[in-house]
Amino acid sequence: MTSVIDFIRERFTQTKPLPAGSHIFQSAPDEPPYRLHLRMQADGSGMLIVNAATVLHLNPTATEYAYHMMKGANPEDAARQVASRYNINRSTAQQDFVEFRDRIQTLIHTPDLDPVTYLDFQRVSPHSQVLSAPLRLDCALTYLLPADAEPSAAPTKRVERELNADEWKTILDKAWQAGIPHITLTGGEPTLRADLPEIIAHAEKNGQVCGLLSDGLKLADKEYLETLLQTGLDHLLFILQPENSASWKALETILPEDLFTTVHLTITTRNATQAAETLEKLAKLGVTSLSLSVADPSLKETLDSLRNLAAKLELTLRWDLPVPYSLENPVAIETREENLPAGAGKAWLYVEPDGDVLPAQGMADQILGNFLKNKFEEIYH
Repeated sequence: MTSVIDFIRERFTQTKPLPAGSHIFQSAPDEPPYRLHLRMQADGSGMLIVNAATVLHLNPTATEYAYHMMKGANPEDAARQVASRYNINRSTAQQDFVEFRDRIQTLIHTPDLDPVTYLDFQRVSPHSQVLSAPLRLDCALTYLLPADAEPSAAPTKRVERELNADEWKTILDKAWQAGIPHITLTGGEPTLRADLPEIIAHAEKNGQVCGLLSDGLKLADKEYLETLLQTGLDHLLFILQPENSASWKALETILPEDLFTTVHLTITTRNATQAAETLEKLAKLGVTSLSLSVADPSLKETLDSLRNLAAKLELTLRWDLPVPYSLENPVAIETREENLPAGAGKAWLYVEPDGDVLPAQGMADQILGNFLKNKFEEIYH
């Protein structure tokens, strides 16, 4: 017979949350592709990341619902465990679990759905939360450039060497153990590295969402593109060279493939007058996602007008993606003005080809450590 003391202890002792850790869910082959990452904190709260794009901050109960959903638990089993852990009515727990699961499924399968407006999730200001690890790691595999590129398009002076594939795999593993679900591979031009497919495959093996930032010219080779897709490439930031016919040809080769592609266009004094025509051409090709930057702050009015045109053309604008390292990189411009992106060093980190870690691209005067030489906790905190 349970004693009164045991009864009181059972009812009023603080609930122990599920153990902290990271969990991943990958959709079945016969479903539309999507991936969920759940980061569970020591206090029971959590963060659910949908396709490395939508981040939901969850209280302990919702975190446990997400955990059971990703483990494939049926509503009855999930409700029984939640009701027991939090001492709530089982039928209420089951109803809440089903509603939570349905909301997440709606969020996954409805394009550009605002999770606040439609799903009643509480909005959290971007980058206002304290994170145990970044959401994304931008890895500059190389600062090598194509032969015809401007030398100023990538820094090389302070980078003594490039890490090999095994060293990059170690960094990916270390990032995964820290709970970083999203990797972008950038440069320089990362397709100049012969081991790029091997590195992408390792990120896929870990369960990380993997993106590539590239001029895309090598992806015009369908065999090479298929290799990247088969090894696990999830999305592409395509650096459009609007004056280069080969760039348009490569984009036309890529778009029909099952690869989420965002086109990046840097507005310069040379292409500003044709920029509106460029956006219209992109829309006709079927591009739906667009990243814009300017080479000079004097082009801000042009940028504002292109934003309005993008909305009319139903091109979704992306602003927190890494962009090419060059003198035209808006991060470099913002750094000179001491107006750093809010997520730099918090939501994302940048790793140079030798393993040194910066808060963001272009901030070489703020080295946080080296991913191979220092513990992650030392780097991030």
